[in-house]
Amino acid sequence: MTQFFAWFLYGHEAKILPVQMPICSCEETINEFETLTRDAGRVQQDTLKKILELNADAEYLNHFGLNGRTDVESYKACIPLSVHSDVEPYIQRIADGDTSPLLTGKPVTSLSLSSGTTHGKPKFLPFNDELLETTLQIFQTSYAFRNREYPIGKGKALQFIYGSKQVVTEGGILATTATTNLYRRPRYKEGMKDIQSQCCSPDEVVFGPDFHQSLYCHLLCGLIYSDEVHQVFSTFAHSLVHAFQTFEEVWEDLCADIRDGVLSDKVTVPSIREAVTKILKPNPELADSIQRKCMGLSNWYGVIPALWPNAKYVYGIMTGSMEPYLKKLRHYAGHLPLISADYGASEGWVGANINPTLPPEQVTYAVLPQTGYFEFIPLEKPKEEESENSASIHYIESDPVGLTEVKIGKIYEVVITTFGGLYRYRLGDIVKVAGFHNSTPELQFICRRSLVLSINIDKNTEKDLQLAVEEAGKLLEAEKLEIVDFTSYVEKSSDPGHYVIFWELSSDASADVLRSCANCLDLAFVDAGYMGSRKIKTIGPLELRILKKGTFEEILDHFLSLGGAVSQFKTPRFVNPLNIKVLQILNRNTTKSYFSTAYGL
Repeated sequence: MTQFFAWFLYGHEAKILPVQMPICSCEETINEFETLTRDAGRVQQDTLKKILELNADAEYLNHFGLNGRTDVESYKACIPLSVHSDVEPYIQRIADGDTSPLLTGKPVTSLSLSSGTTHGKPKFLPFNDELLETTLQIFQTSYAFRNREYPIGKGKALQFIYGSKQVVTEGGILATTATTNLYRRPRYKEGMKDIQSQCCSPDEVVFGPDFHQSLYCHLLCGLIYSDEVHQVFSTFAHSLVHAFQTFEEVWEDLCADIRDGVLSDKVTVPSIREAVTKILKPNPELADSIQRKCMGLSNWYGVIPALWPNAKYVYGIMTGSMEPYLKKLRHYAGHLPLISADYGASEGWVGANINPTLPPEQVTYAVLPQTGYFEFIPLEKPKEEESENSASIHYIESDPVGLTEVKIGKIYEVVITTFGGLYRYRLGDIVKVAGFHNSTPELQFICRRSLVLSINIDKNTEKDLQLAVEEAGKLLEAEKLEIVDFTSYVEKSSDPGHYVIFWELSSDASADVLRSCANCLDLAFVDAGYMGSRKIKTIGPLELRILKKGTFEEILDHFLSLGGAVSQFKTPRFVNPLNIKVLQILNRNTTKSYFSTAYGL
């Protein structure tokens, strides 16, 4: 049991950070989780009290007149709901070197770059040791339930994880992605060993400056330790699909490296070469085995279990914007289950996947009541006649309710208060309450709240876009074609404005098929505001633009050039007009364009 758990269960007032975390006992972890969730309401009160005691001197809290009070009623009465722009001035002062208690009692010594963006620019968020502890609690909990269903022995994980560039702010604060903040901490590595998630690759590969070379070496190290690999992991499903698409292209080079025991010349970073060369020895037998298995596969179906025979599952975030990659990932995974990783954000964690046998499309997350203080804003879709002519009005909101007060079947926006200095912070995520585990809710992630596509009274979310693309994608199946990736844009330079959907395809498609796809996309947006606007021509015909192969790889490289990490990369499902560079990439790589005729010309 970590000291952090003991803090809540037994009221210890010692430091949160333990010296060393013992090996994870799955049974003990599950018992702790059951104890905490049986009385989630009380644990929430205790958690808020502890957060506010730790940060009683924080300028942000005292600005609103909390003045050291720690009860729920005073907190909600004094502290307003917040978004990033509300805390940004405080975070900027931290970045500039202000060490006074601004958001937390103790000085913030690290900042995270959120994987979410504002107009393509990453957001700074505070990161501290307490957030590391909540991460380990979430990972321990989900591992305990996962291991009960899919037990793994002592072994390794084939992990496609990547550090990112680190910057030092003017005030001397280290800023990097949240994942890199984790990977660099010895505590995190200890925790990963305890839950049998030790990476095959040396640190030099994880933190290599060239993503493509790191990916190549992740694959190579995974093959070297192929019999020891019990799980395959990356933060996002996109990274897993990308890894095995790359494997299709480089597998013969990997075999040559293993056969001769000499690393490919394409790996030029000295630190990576040195680290991988230490574990690469000539092994013609393994190379022959890999070659035989690859040659025996049908279109790479089941490549993961074929090459990693002891792998029990494939693991990563597979909900929301990652769902479009599931079909391809299932193809690579064959009979292995896909298990969606836990629910959180750079801002903080929300819940653990304690039902690992559920497919990713149905996965739920049980909120751990000791990792933060949670509120939920009830959302109701307005009746059509009550809708206002504004894209910002999408749901009718009610006052936030507590963790144990949510109702099954209802949808909410998540609000979190963390140990890292965020107070009543709106995550912008829409979730549905699927049920309860004891007295804590199990949440189903629906989508990001922000509107993706809107011109006037039309209101289409990321999920609406995904469903439309899936529907139109069915027309490609008969042609044995796949959508590699997609994004969207609202073209307002013409009048009326119209939706633009960008597709990168696995191969060329006929003009007739693509015209049908454009029509299908147009009709698949069933939002009443959109359909009505299309009928009266206040929104123009949807446009489908086909991209050259490798376009989304170019967008990824652009993201990395800005200092992002591939482990945090999410294809932007909507390109903001201010994101000029990505728009330039898309426009430069557009090869064909098809306008819908679904509503007539």
